[in-house]
Amino acid sequence: MNKVKVVICGKEYTLHTDEEPSYVYALARKLEKNIAEIVGGNFNISVYSASVMIALSTLDEMNHCNEDNDNLRTQLKAYADEASKARLERDSALREIETLRNRIAELENKNKR
Repeated sequence: MNKVKVVICGKEYTLHTDEEPSYVYALARKLEKNIAEIVGGNFNISVYSASVMIALSTLDEMNHCNEDNDNLRTQLKAYADEASKARLERDSALREIETLRNRIAELENKNKR
């Protein structure tokens, strides 16, 4: 577990995380940039309000990503099921071909006599 100190909008936060410190620093910089963009564009918005707006936006984005992931999992399952069915059909066809080849060989041997 890593102990990472970051500064966001002048306030220091100590985080305990399994992530690499460089990753956490990058997140902190991105968050501070997003807050600055919101606060900088409107002086009536506090850092707290900007943080809440960013949190809501991030949760919305995460929910959409989760929905997309669920849809992709469903599609992958359908593709895997189709592939499995196709393999079974191929295996059955190969067995049938082998049976027919054996039957042809039997008939050819019978005709040679």
